[in-house]
Amino acid sequence: MATIQERLADSLKELQKLQNENGLAVVRSSDISRVHLERLLTNGFLQEVMKGWYISSRPDSAPGDTTNWYTSFWHFVSAYANSRFGNDWCLSPDQSLSFYSGNITVPPQVIIRITLEQNNVVNLLQGTSILYIKSSIANPIRTEQQFKINLYSLPEALIECSLPFFRSDTISARTCLSLIPDASDLLKILIDKGQTVKAGRLAGAFRNIGNLAAANQIIETMKGLGYDIREEDPFEEQAPIPFVRITSPYVTRLKLMWTEMRESVLINFPKTDHVHTDIENCLERINAQYQLDAYHSLSIEGYRVTNELIEKVRGGNWNPDTDVSDEQQKNAMAARGYFQAFEAVKKSIKVILEGKNPGEIANSDHSAWYRELFAPSVAVGLLNPSDLAGYRSSQVYIRGSMHTPLNPEAVRDAMPELFDLLKSEPDARVRAILGHFIFVYIHPYMDGNGRIGRFLMNAMLISGGYEWTVIPVERKPEYMKALEKASVKGDITDFTNFIGSLIIKD
Repeated sequence: MATIQERLADSLKELQKLQNENGLAVVRSSDISRVHLERLLTNGFLQEVMKGWYISSRPDSAPGDTTNWYTSFWHFVSAYANSRFGNDWCLSPDQSLSFYSGNITVPPQVIIRITLEQNNVVNLLQGTSILYIKSSIANPIRTEQQFKINLYSLPEALIECSLPFFRSDTISARTCLSLIPDASDLLKILIDKGQTVKAGRLAGAFRNIGNLAAANQIIETMKGLGYDIREEDPFEEQAPIPFVRITSPYVTRLKLMWTEMRESVLINFPKTDHVHTDIENCLERINAQYQLDAYHSLSIEGYRVTNELIEKVRGGNWNPDTDVSDEQQKNAMAARGYFQAFEAVKKSIKVILEGKNPGEIANSDHSAWYRELFAPSVAVGLLNPSDLAGYRSSQVYIRGSMHTPLNPEAVRDAMPELFDLLKSEPDARVRAILGHFIFVYIHPYMDGNGRIGRFLMNAMLISGGYEWTVIPVERKPEYMKALEKASVKGDITDFTNFIGSLIIKD
């Protein structure tokens, strides 16, 4: 007779068949036998979303943990809509544009258009829902590849989106407008449908971002064909950066985020007139912060470290044993890696204080910080040396966050842009706050993003005359909440004030 463990293993094999390449599964009750379903639910490997629908989960998830749901959210929407409506559905024009702009944050409500059924709301987990509306849908439908979500084409979405979208999500709207090479595809739709009001709105939108050629092309073509068209700017303010046509939405999104958030940082972050003229003295003060910084930074990431362990690795007395699966071994490797990375960051700061551009040094050295952070794991064989080369090649998720970090291809567009922004930014306050935030927003590595982000923040703070700043583990909820607000709502104020409250006053 099979044991309990053997029966659970059989059920897990059935679940494995339903997983996608990321190990996620959206399961209908008809996909799996009732016995397997109940066994997987009882042991925490499945979580119910609504009657008859489930997602894969982790048995060790704490009650109320949102990670399983936010990670599975778009996969669930796609599976549910395809099962319910076949291919006769797509996201609303506004939410289609969010996808095109690189914003795949989990919204409180997904709005999809359908052709067959009446309007209805489907309530999901964590206060989210799907609203489906009987309406005309995209023609043709474009299927996004990461989550298999049906979208409007970019030109049709820009035409059909609501007027409030230009004002409530200016970054996504301007990013999508910048992706348009010229107005030809827009004009085909506008002329076929005789949409003069929307033509005037788009002409105004293109003129706002500085694409005068597209604006004039729309106006002149529509008027030349006898349409009465009146140009209207749907934005409330002029675009903050000059128009450049782009092929990657992530570059423009980061530029717009930086420009819009910059003013809030300058208003809210405390100024200093201090300059680090004695480099050796500055480095000594940084070194004096090591023990405190290591304890809090590692504790924020969930490692259990003690002052004794920190001192042991600093003194070179740490000798890994052969049991690499031991929890204390993992903590010891993390502590040793943190020490090595801390030393690498100090070397970078010395070069910055000698007069080099802080953004250029961060660009050239951050990969070395990362390698040092995980070098002990390579030494004991838990990681391959190639794992520390370059940015991640798989999708990652942030525990409990509605923000989904950029896909691996987008990371390769976004990281050079981040360092270009750091290089050209004259104010150290902005370099520190937005450097940290956008680094973790991108999440370029599979692990270690928070620690490297805090190293980056401190290197930029030191470049502006500030002291090394420790984020206490006791304030982790406030820290994470402020980062979440910046990622999901585009509001950097709380994060700026949070870091500002930790600054050592002159």
